[in-house]
Amino acid sequence: MNPEEHLYILALKQCKNIGNINLKKLIKNIGSAKEVWESKPKSLLSISGIGKNSIQNIGNQEFLTSAEKELKFCEKHDIKIIHQDEESYPKHLLNCDDAPMILFYKGNLNNELNPVSIVGTRKLTAYGKHFIQDLTQELSGSKVCTISGLALGADSCVHEESLKNQIPTIAILAQSLDKIYPASNKNLAKKIIENNGALITEYASFEGMAKENFLQRNRIIAGFSPHLIVVETAYGGGSVTTVTASNQYNRDVFALPGKITDVYSQGCNQLIANNKAESIVDIKTLVKNLNFIPQPELFPAEEPKIKIDADKKEHLKLLEIITENKSISLDELADKSGILHHKLLPILLDLEIYGYVKCLSGRQYQLS
Repeated sequence: MNPEEHLYILALKQCKNIGNINLKKLIKNIGSAKEVWESKPKSLLSISGIGKNSIQNIGNQEFLTSAEKELKFCEKHDIKIIHQDEESYPKHLLNCDDAPMILFYKGNLNNELNPVSIVGTRKLTAYGKHFIQDLTQELSGSKVCTISGLALGADSCVHEESLKNQIPTIAILAQSLDKIYPASNKNLAKKIIENNGALITEYASFEGMAKENFLQRNRIIAGFSPHLIVVETAYGGGSVTTVTASNQYNRDVFALPGKITDVYSQGCNQLIANNKAESIVDIKTLVKNLNFIPQPELFPAEEPKIKIDADKKEHLKLLEIITENKSISLDELADKSGILHHKLLPILLDLEIYGYVKCLSGRQYQLS
């Protein structure tokens, strides 16, 4: 990515009423961040959904000067900037409409690893801690990385236990990379970078810390992985916002159930009761559901119990599409196959009955 594009995106990020969705819309319609910055208001206002409030600060020289300082700051502190068009941008995050156009990071990003997001309460109990220890031990040796938020409690435990089990771990921050919050986790943050993990944020150094940043951060944790695990949370805990985002992104959500009398299990129990998360029965079943184990061949050497007739071209077409994707949504299948939804569902039901595919939560499909 041309550093000049980073410069103008950083300038546009400072304009009021230009969030990630509007920023993408402007660049998509105009061509580049620089062209947006230099465009006349009339051209920008012709774009559907863009109003006067959104463009009033575009072209402000102070913002461009601030962006230039930010690029120098990142270079000085070994902070890398990654754009959505670059291969190393987190691939699952690309599917989220409100994903940041650019991210700042330190450390190592590896899109070949299977990410799993794990969150929970800051007041982690022994029950939750033992679960995280057992889970990371089970994941050890898999082609996986863990994602969490570097907060105290469950987040810190996820990062620490991942490091113990030699699992790369990624911390999503709610502030710029020149600040580590909480400060007590500075050493942990350093270890994450040193052990093939990364610290990531959408915030530049000119953006201050704010309470709402943590809620925004949670959507990145949700979007970073196709799976979210909630360890412990009370009613209305911060993890619930991450679950809400995960549900919106059609991610698989798993929650650790507990006693109804345990405050930090009540939120998980409620998520399960409201069908917003699947109950975790045991570690091995959970890991199997995460689909980190290589799938068997679609057409094994032995004859399947039920064969799909060669003339069922639509069945074979869908199988081919599903094979190419780890998991795929109903909408994506309809788009890629050209088969209308009302015709698609009966075919998918056939494939489930045949034992070729299985349907996950959020209408996601994968090989069985």
